[in-house]
Amino acid sequence: MRTVALEEHFSLLDVGGMKPTSRPPVDIENLPSIVRNAGDKINDLDQRLADMDRHGISVQVLSRAGMSKGPSAEMFEDAEAVVFAKKYNDLLARRIAERPDRFAAFAHLAASVPDAAADELERTVVEYDFKGALISGMIRGRFLDDAKFAPLLARAEKLGVPLYLHPGPPPAEIRKAYYFHEGSFPAKVALMLSAGAWGWHYETALHVMRLAVSGTLDRYPRLNLIVGHMGEALPFFMVRCEHEFASDLSYLSRSLCRTLTDQVYITSSGLFTNPPFLTALQTFGIDRLMFSVDYPYSSNAAGRAFLDNLPLSPTDLEKFAHGNADRLLKLNARDTAKSTSAIGDRADVRQAGRGVGG
Repeated sequence: MRTVALEEHFSLLDVGGMKPTSRPPVDIENLPSIVRNAGDKINDLDQRLADMDRHGISVQVLSRAGMSKGPSAEMFEDAEAVVFAKKYNDLLARRIAERPDRFAAFAHLAASVPDAAADELERTVVEYDFKGALISGMIRGRFLDDAKFAPLLARAEKLGVPLYLHPGPPPAEIRKAYYFHEGSFPAKVALMLSAGAWGWHYETALHVMRLAVSGTLDRYPRLNLIVGHMGEALPFFMVRCEHEFASDLSYLSRSLCRTLTDQVYITSSGLFTNPPFLTALQTFGIDRLMFSVDYPYSSNAAGRAFLDNLPLSPTDLEKFAHGNADRLLKLNARDTAKSTSAIGDRADVRQAGRGVGG
């Protein structure tokens, strides 16, 4: 079965020799082993392809996100960030052009300069067939419901491409107030408590909730958002939120739950157990769910095992594995059919080899 994974991270270690003007947003020395061990895989497409073949991943949609190795636009002042994002996207397009049957991409944007980011999004969609953009966390301390980001949201809606809201390290003052360890636990634990183990997932849910309750999603009703990690707790909490707001959201054109389920897609990135999947399925419905691995921070092997054991009908499994992503991202299934066939051929060869070699 054709399988599309769309929260799969890639980083360029050198982008035209540009040197960041600020340090990474987290203490690199305290990155936990799960992040450190993934780093060597982040820019190796040959190793990536081999692993995709081993586990039946037909297509990865690549993005620059999180605490990946290499510079990002957030590490530059605004004018340089715009230049960096353009160079990054040009280089990324060049790399994936070598295997367009196996790779697509989300644009990397200097979101702190919304007009330039909107133009860069359009350029990458038109010139390179990029599938949208991925934004990591808050943007210079602001969420996307801030009026300054209207040009970017409007352009994404006009182009018909989604914005993937990926977690990012919370601002320093939030880390200090909520996650500072002060001798209670190791610095590595404090870092991950603020990030991939807990904090940044709830910040991403807050990001989406702000876009809904502010009326921003009403203003851009054809804008689609994607969030990973089985919905960043939104499936679990959104009914509670709607109940607690009661009639206070009467200025919205739809109920809070309807707003979210109309405009948010959810991927499975990094969560490979059935309870959160079933919660997302029961609240958002199968047409809003898409498979993802979160490579290289999660393994294709774990993602594949999860996919192969889901309690879904064949029709719904196809929607989850590739159909919804094909529709939303306008992926050309015909181009990737060759890659799926090649994966099967290689699997047959490996199986034959095991039979001969014992």
